[in-house]
Amino acid sequence: MNTKLLSLNEATRTVNSGSNKVTLLDKINLQVNEGEFISLMGPSGSGKSTLLNCIGMLDEFTGGGYTFLGEPVHSMKEKNRSKLYKEYIGFVFQAYHLIDELNVWENIETPLLYKNIKSSERKALVADMLDRFNIVGKKDLFPQQLSGGQQQLVGIARALIGKPKLILADEPTGNLNSTQSTEIMELFSQLNKEGVTIIQATHSEQNAVYGSRIINLLDGKIVEE
Repeated sequence: MNTKLLSLNEATRTVNSGSNKVTLLDKINLQVNEGEFISLMGPSGSGKSTLLNCIGMLDEFTGGGYTFLGEPVHSMKEKNRSKLYKEYIGFVFQAYHLIDELNVWENIETPLLYKNIKSSERKALVADMLDRFNIVGKKDLFPQQLSGGQQQLVGIARALIGKPKLILADEPTGNLNSTQSTEIMELFSQLNKEGVTIIQATHSEQNAVYGSRIINLLDGKIVEE
């Protein structure tokens, strides 16, 4: 039995640009079940990142309905929304978004500081992640001392440490060479087998085929699956 993780019903996002209304997402209908691995494809400007940001509750849909784990996100207060995404969603960005002033250990630990997890348990969880991604030796280094691939691993470790149900990855291998890209995609594939739902936005055909479903966007609309 597939549990529905989220559903979008005619979800739309418009923004005002001067006196014009610009439609970034146009009546998107999408159902995602737990355990799926979805690749969003489409040219730049087609709405992939906007869709990810709205699903991840960093931006809001301006119309239509959005349900996440049975909760009506579109009618929730900001505070409850933010609790929902901190609890269940992990983000992996192309630009890594690591905090420069924090070392690897502290970067990975960040999401746990939002949850009431005591220090000893946080230590154990971070140690686990460092181990899993073979970056134990890097724990005291700062982001600028790492290669792109290492920074992305730290970004993924940070996204995963809160045990999210959903990982949203925006061009996760955009800044990596092909070996590093393959490593990251294999890693996603493994996580997906362990039950994590993944939605990635990608330009790369090679990366897209890791998904169990490919959804093509054009001008803010889903054109075909």
